[in-house]
Amino acid sequence: MKDFKDKTIVITGAGSGMGRAYALEFARLGARLALNDFDPAGLAETVALLKGTPARGVFSQVFDVGDKAAMNTFAAEVQAELGNAHVIINNAGVGGGGMPVWAMEDQSYERTLQINFFGVVYGTRAFLPQLLANGEGAIVNVSSVFGLVGTPNASDYCASKFAVRGFTESLMVELQESPISVHLVHPGGINTNIAKDSPNGEEFTRKYLKTDPDDVAREVIECIRSGKQRLVLGYQSLPLWLMSWGVSLERRNRLLYAMLKGMLDPKLYSVARRKAP
Repeated sequence: MKDFKDKTIVITGAGSGMGRAYALEFARLGARLALNDFDPAGLAETVALLKGTPARGVFSQVFDVGDKAAMNTFAAEVQAELGNAHVIINNAGVGGGGMPVWAMEDQSYERTLQINFFGVVYGTRAFLPQLLANGEGAIVNVSSVFGLVGTPNASDYCASKFAVRGFTESLMVELQESPISVHLVHPGGINTNIAKDSPNGEEFTRKYLKTDPDDVAREVIECIRSGKQRLVLGYQSLPLWLMSWGVSLERRNRLLYAMLKGMLDPKLYSVARRKAP
């Protein structure tokens, strides 16, 4: 796809961060926007920011992307309000429980996978028939650099983002002969509120979340136009991507542990320290 004027763009997690940046960038291109978020105040703020832009129409709905029935209802209502979707950006996500495996609650795994992974699955499956009916379209699924490497205190988050990667790469092959392009985004340190509820979230945000979300939105739009399927970008994304394939697993794990050790709770990790022989 090259031109987004009068095309319907669906964006989940549009109440802040990258989702809001996608909405504003596509609005400048004269698109029709179908927006979702779980946070009604954030979504309302995004909708307010769109007033006065060249957007050809805005439809918004508050719901949890991990709710399959709600996603299917959203797809039907988008179609009724704005016509068939042309682009679906499965962006919504949560940061996870922020604990090592032995201290993580089962609920953290279930919630993180339900939103970050199944939200992508539900969004893709709900809107793909509309894209196919158009005879053109694009699916953008947002993984993470933590869908390339595993990091401490993020096993639930990494599992969800690796799952998004596997799901999307499989879909790319399945749609190889279709008019639908599929794109997988691995953001690095983007300045969003993804870590706000995690232990040490403020420190992590200050140290690592530095790239402007607007930069991501513009790059994703160029990927859709060019057909490029994988996009790795954002603060420290390049070294992590290189580590994912260019460094042995053993060395990579040592490097990641050394990089992040200062933010790990020594009391929690004391139970896993090696014992002297």
